[in-house]
Amino acid sequence: MILNHKIVFIIFVVFIYGCVQNNPYINEKAEQEKLTHNIITDNNKFHYPIKKQIYVPIYSDIYNKTKDFRFQLTATLSIRNTSPVDSLFIKNVDYYNTEGKFIRKYIQQPIYLKPLQSIEYVIEEKDTTGGSGANFLITWGANNEITPLFQGVMIGVSGQQGFAFTTESIVISE
Repeated sequence: MILNHKIVFIIFVVFIYGCVQNNPYINEKAEQEKLTHNIITDNNKFHYPIKKQIYVPIYSDIYNKTKDFRFQLTATLSIRNTSPVDSLFIKNVDYYNTEGKFIRKYIQQPIYLKPLQSIEYVIEEKDTTGGSGANFLITWGANNEITPLFQGVMIGVSGQQGFAFTTESIVISE
Protein backbone atom coordinates (compact mmCIF):
# COMPACT_ATOMS: atom_id res chain seq x y z
CA MET A 1 0.00 0.00 0.00
CA ILE A 2 2.80 2.43 0.88
CA LEU A 3 4.53 1.59 -2.41
CA ASN A 4 1.37 2.57 -4.34
CA HIS A 5 1.26 5.94 -2.55
CA LYS A 6 4.93 6.56 -3.38
CA ILE A 7 4.33 5.78 -7.05
CA VAL A 8 1.30 8.08 -7.18
CA PHE A 9 3.31 10.83 -5.45
CA ILE A 10 6.22 10.47 -7.90
CA ILE A 11 3.84 10.61 -10.88
CA PHE A 12 2.19 13.70 -9.39
CA VAL A 13 5.56 15.46 -8.89
CA VAL A 14 6.66 14.64 -12.45
CA PHE A 15 3.33 15.90 -13.81
CA ILE A 16 3.54 19.19 -11.89
CA TYR A 17 7.17 19.69 -12.91
CA GLY A 18 6.21 19.15 -16.56
CA CYS A 19 3.42 21.72 -16.32
CA VAL A 20 5.73 24.34 -14.82
CA GLN A 21 8.45 23.69 -17.38
CA ASN A 22 6.03 24.14 -20.30
CA ASN A 23 4.40 27.34 -19.09
CA PRO A 24 5.68 30.26 -21.24
CA TYR A 25 4.30 32.77 -18.75
CA ILE A 26 6.44 31.65 -15.80
CA ASN A 27 9.33 33.95 -16.80
CA GLU A 28 7.16 37.03 -17.23
CA LYS A 29 5.40 36.42 -13.91
CA ALA A 30 8.74 36.01 -12.14
CA GLU A 31 10.05 39.23 -13.71
CA GLN A 32 6.88 41.11 -12.75
CA GLU A 33 7.14 39.82 -9.17
CA LYS A 34 10.72 41.10 -8.97
CA LEU A 35 9.37 44.59 -9.64
CA THR A 36 6.47 44.61 -7.19
CA HIS A 37 7.93 47.69 -5.53
CA ASN A 38 8.45 49.33 -8.92
CA ILE A 39 4.82 49.35 -10.09
CA ILE A 40 3.22 52.66 -11.03
CA THR A 41 -0.25 52.56 -9.50
CA ASP A 42 -2.01 55.13 -11.70
CA ASN A 43 -1.82 53.98 -15.33
CA ASN A 44 -3.67 57.12 -16.51
CA LYS A 45 -0.87 59.40 -15.35
CA PHE A 46 1.82 58.19 -17.74
CA HIS A 47 2.87 61.72 -18.73
CA TYR A 48 6.57 62.49 -18.88
CA PRO A 49 8.54 65.24 -20.63
CA ILE A 50 10.41 62.51 -22.51
CA LYS A 51 8.20 59.76 -23.99
CA LYS A 52 9.06 57.36 -26.81
CA GLN A 53 7.78 54.18 -28.41
CA ILE A 54 10.39 51.75 -29.64
CA TYR A 55 10.50 48.64 -31.79
CA VAL A 56 12.83 45.74 -30.92
CA PRO A 57 13.21 42.92 -33.48
CA ILE A 58 13.24 39.41 -31.98
CA TYR A 59 13.98 36.15 -33.76
CA SER A 60 12.37 33.14 -32.09
CA ASP A 61 13.54 31.12 -35.08
CA ILE A 62 15.73 31.58 -38.15
CA TYR A 63 15.99 29.78 -41.46
CA ASN A 64 18.64 27.09 -41.77
CA LYS A 65 19.74 25.51 -45.06
CA THR A 66 16.37 26.03 -46.78
CA LYS A 67 13.24 28.10 -46.30
CA ASP A 68 11.49 24.97 -45.06
CA PHE A 69 13.85 24.25 -42.16
CA ARG A 70 13.79 26.57 -39.17
CA PHE A 71 16.19 26.67 -36.26
CA GLN A 72 14.56 27.47 -32.90
CA LEU A 73 16.19 30.13 -30.69
CA THR A 74 15.94 31.32 -27.13
CA ALA A 75 15.40 35.08 -27.22
CA THR A 76 15.85 37.59 -24.43
CA LEU A 77 14.56 41.15 -24.39
CA SER A 78 16.94 43.15 -22.23
CA ILE A 79 15.82 46.55 -20.91
CA ARG A 80 18.53 48.58 -19.18
CA ASN A 81 18.28 51.94 -17.51
CA THR A 82 21.70 53.38 -18.28
CA SER A 83 21.17 56.53 -16.22
CA PRO A 84 23.03 56.66 -12.91
CA VAL A 85 20.58 59.26 -11.53
CA ASP A 86 17.14 59.07 -13.23
CA SER A 87 14.42 56.41 -13.32
CA LEU A 88 13.11 54.84 -16.52
CA PHE A 89 9.32 54.49 -16.68
CA ILE A 90 7.88 51.72 -18.85
CA LYS A 91 4.23 51.77 -19.88
CA ASN A 92 4.04 48.58 -21.93
CA VAL A 93 6.12 45.65 -23.16
CA ASP A 94 4.02 44.00 -25.89
CA TYR A 95 5.04 41.00 -28.00
CA TYR A 96 3.94 40.59 -31.65
CA ASN A 97 4.47 37.78 -34.16
CA THR A 98 5.76 37.82 -37.75
CA GLU A 99 2.33 38.81 -39.12
CA GLY A 100 2.07 41.72 -36.68
CA LYS A 101 -0.51 39.93 -34.54
CA PHE A 102 -0.45 40.76 -30.82
CA ILE A 103 0.72 37.74 -28.80
CA ARG A 104 0.94 38.92 -25.18
CA LYS A 105 1.67 41.69 -22.70
CA TYR A 106 4.71 41.26 -20.50
CA ILE A 107 3.67 43.85 -17.93
CA GLN A 108 0.13 44.39 -16.73
CA GLN A 109 0.65 47.95 -15.53
CA PRO A 110 3.41 50.53 -15.86
CA ILE A 111 6.66 49.94 -13.99
CA TYR A 112 9.84 51.88 -13.44
CA LEU A 113 13.48 50.91 -13.33
CA LYS A 114 15.68 52.66 -10.81
CA PRO A 115 19.00 54.15 -11.94
CA LEU A 116 21.19 51.43 -13.51
CA GLN A 117 18.52 48.76 -12.95
CA SER A 118 17.71 46.27 -15.71
CA ILE A 119 15.11 43.63 -16.46
CA GLU A 120 14.89 40.78 -18.94
CA TYR A 121 12.04 38.90 -20.57
CA VAL A 122 12.81 35.46 -22.01
CA ILE A 123 11.09 33.77 -24.92
CA GLU A 124 11.97 30.13 -24.57
CA GLU A 125 13.22 28.04 -27.45
CA LYS A 126 10.04 25.96 -27.52
CA ASP A 127 7.83 29.08 -27.82
CA THR A 128 7.31 29.34 -31.58
CA THR A 129 4.44 31.84 -31.55
CA GLY A 130 6.61 34.77 -32.64
CA GLY A 131 8.41 33.36 -35.65
CA SER A 132 11.33 34.86 -37.53
CA GLY A 133 9.81 38.35 -37.64
CA ALA A 134 8.65 38.70 -34.03
CA ASN A 135 9.04 42.02 -32.25
CA PHE A 136 8.38 43.99 -29.10
CA LEU A 137 6.73 47.40 -28.93
CA ILE A 138 7.70 49.28 -25.79
CA THR A 139 6.52 52.69 -24.61
CA TRP A 140 8.80 54.38 -22.13
CA GLY A 141 9.12 57.75 -20.45
CA ALA A 142 11.51 59.77 -18.31
CA ASN A 143 11.58 63.07 -16.49
CA ASN A 144 14.96 63.99 -18.01
CA GLU A 145 16.83 63.08 -21.17
CA ILE A 146 18.22 59.55 -20.71
CA THR A 147 19.46 56.88 -23.10
CA PRO A 148 18.10 53.49 -22.04
CA LEU A 149 19.25 50.37 -23.83
CA PHE A 150 16.72 47.96 -25.37
CA GLN A 151 18.24 44.86 -26.98
CA GLY A 152 17.18 41.49 -28.27
CA VAL A 153 19.66 38.71 -27.51
CA MET A 154 19.18 35.46 -29.41
CA ILE A 155 20.98 32.21 -28.58
CA GLY A 156 20.89 28.87 -30.35
CA VAL A 157 22.67 25.55 -29.85
CA SER A 158 22.67 22.55 -32.14
CA GLY A 159 24.93 19.63 -31.33
CA GLN A 160 28.35 21.12 -30.67
CA GLN A 161 27.63 24.35 -32.48
CA GLY A 162 26.32 27.40 -30.72
CA PHE A 163 25.78 30.97 -31.73
CA ALA A 164 24.40 34.22 -30.40
CA PHE A 165 23.52 37.59 -31.87
CA THR A 166 21.86 40.81 -30.78
CA THR A 167 19.39 43.27 -32.26
CA GLU A 168 19.01 46.94 -31.39
CA SER A 169 15.84 48.94 -30.94
CA ILE A 170 14.67 51.82 -33.10
CA VAL A 171 12.45 54.72 -32.07
CA ILE A 172 9.15 54.67 -33.98
CA SER A 173 7.42 57.61 -32.28
CA GLU A 174 8.21 60.41 -29.85
